Amino acid sequence: MKYKIILFLGALAFSAYFLQGCFVMDGHFTKLPPGAWRAVLKLTPEFISPNPKGQPLPDKVNMKFADVNQFELPFNFEVVYENDTTFHIDIINGDERITVPATDIAFGRSKHRSQDTILIKFPMYESYIRAAFMGNTIEGQWVVTTKENYTIPFVAKQGEDWRFTTLRKQPALDLSGDWACTFGLESFPEAEEPYPAIGEFKQVGNRLTGTFLTETGDYRFLEGTVQEDKFYLSCFDGSHAFLFHGKILPDGTLTGAFFSGKHYRTTWSGKRKDASFKLADPDSLTFLNPGFEKFSFSFQNPDGKVISLDNPEYKGKAKIIQIMGTWCPNCRDETEFLVNFLKEKNPQNLAVIALAFEKHADKPSADRAIRTYKERFAMPYEMVYAGTSKKADAAKSLPMLKEVFAYPTLLFLDENDRVVKIHTGFSGPATSGYSSFKEKFNKFVAELI
Repeated sequence: MKYKIILFLGALAFSAYFLQGCFVMDGHFTKLPPGAWRAVLKLTPEFISPNPKGQPLPDKVNMKFADVNQFELPFNFEVVYENDTTFHIDIINGDERITVPATDIAFGRSKHRSQDTILIKFPMYESYIRAAFMGNTIEGQWVVTTKENYTIPFVAKQGEDWRFTTLRKQPALDLSGDWACTFGLESFPEAEEPYPAIGEFKQVGNRLTGTFLTETGDYRFLEGTVQEDKFYLSCFDGSHAFLFHGKILPDGTLTGAFFSGKHYRTTWSGKRKDASFKLADPDSLTFLNPGFEKFSFSFQNPDGKVISLDNPEYKGKAKIIQIMGTWCPNCRDETEFLVNFLKEKNPQNLAVIALAFEKHADKPSADRAIRTYKERFAMPYEMVYAGTSKKADAAKSLPMLKEVFAYPTLLFLDENDRVVKIHTGFSGPATSGYSSFKEKFNKFVAELI
């Protein structure tokens, strides 16, 4: 009798497992299985090779981390079915969920018709994931079309909800709080001036979330883990692929490496922040050149209309000029903020114009990117191509500015087109300064108009 019960329970378990498998793949869901997925961008080939100057990576950059593959950038996403055949994808970074709608996901067959294929598009950032899929595995490449020959191997597996590791090693330190950091200590492929940042972390057990805030913006929503004296953070949003490695030193300070895709890497250090460590005031970084009292420009929008502050619709109004790029995630956060502000407040005496500095050198390609961006955000204000994203080129397009220090930058103009304030960078929703920025912005604009 005992053995009959064991056999019955075994058969029941097998049947349940079989039926569940059929439900996922052969029943309602004929494409990707729903639920949690773990994806990895494999950065290894670029970083283990010498840099363009023929020098090996320094030890601080080429750090060895035994708990994870040192050059794998993981992120999580969820496949969510809206009905039996239609689904969208939510990319997950900490508290953020970036939705890739069903209209940006396409299926097909490989060149030799031997494999099912999937195309996941990020049209705002002009990148996509092109891959083959079988069962619960997707394997292919992330392709960035605005960079030459820029592809990174990609693989994802369904049913895995962890990010860096399943290990649960006792953390050597609770990293929660603010950290005074310096980036750019050793950078490749080019040396750069070190720059300050504030690390804002929240740690619960082994899970670590937060961001790094700099004087030109932030690294958006980061998520990762702490394992003994090592920690890891990552973010993927369709535009940027950020990977941070860190080590907790015996004196409680931090050291680490930062990788942006396969094209940039640097080292950084940090210590607990005190009251003496502050970033520069974002209203004090960008200036007008001597002799310029008013701001002016004249650019064509994608429909060929000349947009200028001399246009009748802008006369007698206060204005916000948004210097940005469709490729820039911080600009995306700022655009979303401005669109929501205009919808909620509907200020009658305020005009907003976006000047887009793009990766494209030709206007038709830039205009296509601008149209897509403007449509996705339902932007109620004009957006024009002002030049390439190279800061030197941007400065030529806007000679009244001493330099374009960062994307994004906001210029506040009075009704006579005089510059009242210039705000550099943007503290987005991933930072502790976002609420403060909104409060100050609302108050200043109310006074401006």
